[in-house]
Amino acid sequence: MMDSTMQWHKLLSSSRLVEAVPNISDAGRTVFEKDFDKIIFSSSFRRLKDKTQVFSLVENDYIRSRLSHSLEASCVGRTLGTLVGSEIIKRHYAELQDFQARDFGDIVAAACLAHDIGNPPFGHAGEDAIQEWFKSAKSEKFLSLLSANQLKDFKKFEGNAQGFRTLAKLENRPALKGVQFTCAMLATFTKYPREAGINSSSFKKYNAIDNNKSTKKHGFFQAEKDLFAQVAQEVGLIPRNQKSAWWCRHPLAFLVEAADDICYHIVDLEDGFQMGYITYKEATALLHDILINEKLDGLGSDETENIKYLRAKAIHKLITEVKQVFLDCEDKFLKGTCDSPLTTDIASSQKLKEIIDITRKNVYESCEVVEVKVAGYEVISGLLEEFITAISDESLSKSYLIKKLIPNFREQEDIYTRILQVTDYIAGMTDSFAVSLFKKIKGISLPRGGR
Repeated sequence: MMDSTMQWHKLLSSSRLVEAVPNISDAGRTVFEKDFDKIIFSSSFRRLKDKTQVFSLVENDYIRSRLSHSLEASCVGRTLGTLVGSEIIKRHYAELQDFQARDFGDIVAAACLAHDIGNPPFGHAGEDAIQEWFKSAKSEKFLSLLSANQLKDFKKFEGNAQGFRTLAKLENRPALKGVQFTCAMLATFTKYPREAGINSSSFKKYNAIDNNKSTKKHGFFQAEKDLFAQVAQEVGLIPRNQKSAWWCRHPLAFLVEAADDICYHIVDLEDGFQMGYITYKEATALLHDILINEKLDGLGSDETENIKYLRAKAIHKLITEVKQVFLDCEDKFLKGTCDSPLTTDIASSQKLKEIIDITRKNVYESCEVVEVKVAGYEVISGLLEEFITAISDESLSKSYLIKKLIPNFREQEDIYTRILQVTDYIAGMTDSFAVSLFKKIKGISLPRGGR
């Protein structure tokens, strides 16, 4: 049991990673609203429009992409954060009198907006492909110079860590004092505040507990470990181990996770219905189970409109339940003694489990989804092999493949950084671009002539 307690005024720090960049006062926006706006205008965020949520390269324009999912999650996150913030400020008014409930909402909304920004093409299949390629014999000769923890960065490649790298480094231009996010938002974004490759007995014991969610993945690479340590110190996260980069979560990270969980549980059910994988009867029964004792007066004869209505009502109900659980557990979050997802402790938790079970069976394991995952797996693996070989072989290092394709490739860097430049490039691709580039490199298609 830790005896430290995180403090809200530090957790809401508006400081930025580059100390020379001041917060310029703006009558129209708070510093946390600026975080949100910077993400909206970033190229990394725009590319989510063509990245797999569940269905990839789908022609049905109703179905969600990573972009629309992120926007929806940010709406839920803003509501959750604002509702929670209103009560937290009342509880800690002397400490938080200079803050508003909207500050909580804006921090959570920005973190939700960015929560998938580091995901490679083809969703989790893309992550799996990167991990498996670096575990294969093909990669051995390229990885021999890496440290054990650097190896884990690639063998356990994680979209969340790529997301932190994108926000903290790739979207920044320090020489121009460009994009800089607040430490409060970066800490809230980081659902897994630890490095890869921790092998201590205390970590293994902690990670073995199913409900301890924050250690199931890692949230930053070795290249950004010092940056996250700076964030953690600024906002006052509690270290879990002095010998490794491992901290308690920022309390608002639980709201980001909950907003994501609410959206993908309910929205994937709706998309499954739209694609014909889940029947109207099944979908309405599952949504009605969440809405027991709720007044439902918006149902008509149009099945699609009915599902939209029930989806909206269900999300509202879940927001209310999550808010209350968070407020009930506030003290535990501040002490770092609670580490289970909020949606596992709400009244509707079992109903959400039933929804995800039927969605996994009927949607995630459908032939169409699996076929695209397999194809995406081959595309990512093929691109990795081409690019990693090119950056590692002296005779190929100045090739067209590297000089013309990877933006601003820095040939003089060490092998770890060069491999990161490749994974940066591939993780930033859209599904369509990855397929198109794979075909061109493999000679399956050729670029058209002309300028």
